[in-house]
Amino acid sequence: MNHVPERLFVGGEWVEPAGGHYEVIDPATEEVVGLAPEASRAQVYEAAAAARDAFGPWSRTRPEERAAILDRAADIVRRDFLAHAEVARAESGATASTARSMQVGVGIARFRRYARGALEPVEEAVAPQINEAGPMGRAGVFGALAVRQPVGVITCITSYNNPWANPAGKIAPALAMGNTVLVKPAPQDPLSVYRMAAALAEAGVPPGVVNVVTGSGAEAGEASVDSPDVDMVSFTGSTAVGQRIAEVCGRGMKRQLMELGGKGAALVLDDADLDAAVAGIGTTFSFYSGQICTAPTRVLVHRSRQDELTAALTAYANRLTVGDPRDRATVVGPVISAAHRDRVEAYVELGRKEGARVVTGGVRPGRLDRGFYVAPTLLADCTPDMRVVREEIFGPVVVVVPFDDEEEGVALANDSDYGLIDYVWSGDVARAFRIARRLRAGGVGVNTVGRNMEAPFGGFKKSGVGRDVGSYALHAYSETQAIVWPG
Repeated sequence: MNHVPERLFVGGEWVEPAGGHYEVIDPATEEVVGLAPEASRAQVYEAAAAARDAFGPWSRTRPEERAAILDRAADIVRRDFLAHAEVARAESGATASTARSMQVGVGIARFRRYARGALEPVEEAVAPQINEAGPMGRAGVFGALAVRQPVGVITCITSYNNPWANPAGKIAPALAMGNTVLVKPAPQDPLSVYRMAAALAEAGVPPGVVNVVTGSGAEAGEASVDSPDVDMVSFTGSTAVGQRIAEVCGRGMKRQLMELGGKGAALVLDDADLDAAVAGIGTTFSFYSGQICTAPTRVLVHRSRQDELTAALTAYANRLTVGDPRDRATVVGPVISAAHRDRVEAYVELGRKEGARVVTGGVRPGRLDRGFYVAPTLLADCTPDMRVVREEIFGPVVVVVPFDDEEEGVALANDSDYGLIDYVWSGDVARAFRIARRLRAGGVGVNTVGRNMEAPFGGFKKSGVGRDVGSYALHAYSETQAIVWPG
């Protein structure tokens, strides 16, 4: 197949990469999808400098102008919707329906949302304060405003599990607030982000406001963090990488927004609707093959319902069609790479050695001779100390741990290094809400795995720093300035 090599997007220009190109592989077919550019450290620094040069003028543009550009970008992406979805599907391994609705579709929705967000008020009145006369001046009534200002140059390092929604969720609110961005996509599926950059350029984003660099190794990402022109890093990915980024940011006092790993507890109480619980937990098997940090991968079930739930989850997993993401019947596609497939399989084998029982899955789907497939896998008879229970596997693997009473269930849910999103299933909604308040997680789903896209999103503990989504993202990409005056 002949593929046109991508170029870096720096300062409004498409630039040849200093390091040549690397192949982007379709996880379903193991064929080459495209050629992504290898940026040098110097080129990443040039991109950050371009963003720095563009920041002053862009930050002073009228909010209405920023809103119009984001709206036009959404229109342009919508115009080429099917072509974008096909590229996203091919480079990420997502099913065709996921690539259309949850990737490109959500990307468009986020540009629309932050077109509106650009028009949200950035000034908030603070209650007046009466000051007595003293060393600081005469007595008087002092008014104040809290004003949100753009941070500056923001590096956006995005995850491989959603090459449209994740970058758009960073780029759009950052631009809406008047920041400029340096985008470094995941090496596995960067092609979609170059299409996003082209849409923004066509929509009228000035040169240097949006810059995109890529690389197959660590160099481009490291340069995008340690560049002296970068004021903030917004990162989605593993906790281990996030910790290394945070160390660099700490040395330079750079702002951070970190959305890291998860090991979501699904607390299934004795009075739960098991059909609803199985449908929610089953998304770990089906939605992007479990490669999602919010998945309810750690099932904590009341011992009285353990056998029933295990049987229902097994039946659910066995009904799912694993195969080519282009096929409409496919529910479970591949994981992102051969290396990641090996990692997931190693965890399943580790679970066996630790004493877990592989109820279903645990082997490669036999009829698929190409592609990086992992069968939906359920591990039962697990104990809280097992690594498969404590560590993020990031694949279609669910572990089941029983508990005897509500107190033990809450304690097990909180016994984790992670705290992104947990879930509670109970027939008593008041009980579920009471338990939710006790869970040390950034979000809790009560009888659902659904999301409210205006609610704050982020994690406790090693699941991250900061909150975004909705208006919270606008706050995340801004600094708060106080202006005080005598009345």
